[in-house]
Amino acid sequence: MAAPSPSFAHMGLDPRLLQAIAELGWARPTLIQDKAIPLALEGKDLLARARTGSGKTAAYAIPLIQHLLQLKQGPVVQEQAVRALVLVPTKELGRQATTMLRDLAAYCTRHVRIADLSAPTEPAAQRPLLMEKPDVVVGTPGRVLAHVLGHGLSLRDSLELLVLDEADLLLSFGFEDDLKSLLCHLPRIHQSFLMSATFSPDVEALKELVLHNPVTLRLQEARLPGPAQLQQWRLELGTEEDKCLVLYALLKLGLLRGRVLLFAGALERGYRLRLFLEQLGLPTGLLNAQLPTRSRCHILSQFNQGFYDYLIATDELDTVESQAQARTRRKARKGPKADKGQDPEFGVSRGIDFQDVAAVINFDLPPTLEAYVHRAGRTARADNPGMVLTFVLPSERSQLDAIEEALGADNAEAAIQLYQFHMEEIEGLRYRCRDAMRSVTKQAIKEARLRDIKEELLNSEKLKTYFEDNPRDLHLLRHDRPLHPAIIKPHLRHVPDYLVPPSLRAVARPHLSKRKRQRHKPPAHNRAGFQVSIPS
Repeated sequence: MAAPSPSFAHMGLDPRLLQAIAELGWARPTLIQDKAIPLALEGKDLLARARTGSGKTAAYAIPLIQHLLQLKQGPVVQEQAVRALVLVPTKELGRQATTMLRDLAAYCTRHVRIADLSAPTEPAAQRPLLMEKPDVVVGTPGRVLAHVLGHGLSLRDSLELLVLDEADLLLSFGFEDDLKSLLCHLPRIHQSFLMSATFSPDVEALKELVLHNPVTLRLQEARLPGPAQLQQWRLELGTEEDKCLVLYALLKLGLLRGRVLLFAGALERGYRLRLFLEQLGLPTGLLNAQLPTRSRCHILSQFNQGFYDYLIATDELDTVESQAQARTRRKARKGPKADKGQDPEFGVSRGIDFQDVAAVINFDLPPTLEAYVHRAGRTARADNPGMVLTFVLPSERSQLDAIEEALGADNAEAAIQLYQFHMEEIEGLRYRCRDAMRSVTKQAIKEARLRDIKEELLNSEKLKTYFEDNPRDLHLLRHDRPLHPAIIKPHLRHVPDYLVPPSLRAVARPHLSKRKRQRHKPPAHNRAGFQVSIPS
């Protein structure tokens, strides 16, 4: 007799919580939720590993809210206080964790109040929120510690639940000193959850610091979904020009459809790729760690809402880590002050919720296995299909071979398949590709970065009062013209019929507008043999 399918209704959850879960459309718990929630409800400390997109956030959010509801309904009237603390490594992840908690508490908002300290607001503006003593506080370790040291947040006498989300990043992002200091301000007895995508040495160090006789959940699941859900391809190319040419063909001929997330190795390469796509008439967004949080969220929201189909992400983790560690050292000397420049609490491959991504293109090879896994985890989420395409130069083949070998050891079916792309079929597009690449000069990249800075200045809430007092500066900024703007060549926006390869004419749709393209579902394989991702 087959075992009954697990359900949330059999977990003894509050009806209001079950109603919120039903409204979210969750028919049954994921593997990590099925294993973790009952143990958490028993009051056990948890160390859980599950891959990106497996439902880790709900695995701790559901028992957290259930505990608070039971506490509020108990026979003893409880004083209002902060009972749960959720620590996250990035501001974006903090925003998403807060959204998840509020969605699950939608039918008990009077009993469960949540404050997000990772929001892009000044600490002084958050103090009134803390004066109301919310039940749950979400934030980065640095921001939470700043409020504790400033006597705006007291946890020693009330905290009952501590969650460390994406625990493997908390130490690598330079929060070790903050965490150790913060733990000194917590009660000795409390329940703790460590949720992580990997069991790295950093996670083992956190385990010793935070957990007491924990239950360890090492779920027997692959790092990435199997080939039935996620198709992984490697495309070996000879030069940087070949990479641009293939990308030109995939996007301009409509061979790859749906929302596409492109990863570049550095910020300058991200700008170069965006300017290249703009030359082809493809509106593209760019995320990077130098943008303010509000701007990053706006760009991500536009991508998720379909304002544009292509988003370039730069994931400079080495730079982020070094700046985060420098930030921690400065805070030890000068006290908690905000850093300028690149945001140390920012990561792209993790900590950001990209919705309905049909394909991930690694335009630049990810530096490590973990980076590859987390980039690929942006697509094929939940039960949706997805595809990962990695461009590889000759000098990078050994590095990708090592990544593929590690993935194969994890799951033999999840190997990265070699795709034999027939470059001779798109040679007719090469001269147009070169024409677009020539327009992307160092000066054009500099002007593009200055344009983004100018837009940030014009839209800055902090500078609004200054511009009201100094209207001439605002006028000069608005009418400032770039010295050497990139010249957009209109003929590159269109691909003439005679340049479309004969073998692709049956499937290529270079002239269709975005709205018209969405009416046509692409075939599973085009005649050139390239597997096309179809968003559900």
